[in-house]
Amino acid sequence: MRRIAAVTALVVLTTFGGALAAVGGGDVVLKNKGGDTLFSHSLHVDGAGLECTACHDKLYLSKGQHKKVTMKEMQKGKSCGACHNGKTAFSVKGDCAKCHKK
Repeated sequence: MRRIAAVTALVVLTTFGGALAAVGGGDVVLKNKGGDTLFSHSLHVDGAGLECTACHDKLYLSKGQHKKVTMKEMQKGKSCGACHNGKTAFSVKGDCAKCHKK
């Protein structure tokens, strides 16, 4: 009986394991005067290999609790600027169209 339960658990984890590891949060659109910004959880987690804890809850708690920051504040390391500093990731200075879409 234990062997059947173990095999069943293995089949379930093998079959549905990918779904359990799916990135939560999805895409988040942040409304801005300079053009909306699309934040992709998948791009940051799957693409850049970041753990959720890299941002949550150090920089961000949730979309509803997110505090708006200015570009000047980001350039000083707040919000996105904590990583997008030109060293860890591309800088928030310069090419606005990388993030802001009209």
